Amino acid sequence: MSTPLWWFLFAGGIAVLLGAEIHMGYPGVRSWIGYAVLIPLALLVVWRLGGARVQVVGGELVAGDERISLEHVGRVQIVPKKQKQEALGPELDPLAFTLHRSWVGPVVRIETTEPGSPVPYWVVSSRRPEELVAALGR
Repeated sequence: MSTPLWWFLFAGGIAVLLGAEIHMGYPGVRSWIGYAVLIPLALLVVWRLGGARVQVVGGELVAGDERISLEHVGRVQIVPKKQKQEALGPELDPLAFTLHRSWVGPVVRIETTEPGSPVPYWVVSSRRPEELVAALGR
């Protein structure tokens, strides 16, 4: 699934407000440059941030631009939406890899057993955490 529509509306609204600030400060054609640059830029940022995928492909877990071999995946735990704040707050190890999207409820905590890796575990958002755990073979 993709980013919810309201994120695009929010980003577009913020870009319009910033464009209006620029519009008030410059006369003529230059006044429209803020709109022409900021609105597409804001929409592109939201689209790019929401485009991260979590999937198991070719014996690897791929989350965004990061990947780990399934042989280095240890324990897997589904963290429900109600406990997500603790998992991403006080319980979060600063070295953990996170791919969090606020509009996705549950997260999956995936322990890494890769020797020499400083990353103790991954925390990734998933709309279908049970399917992710099954794909990981756990």
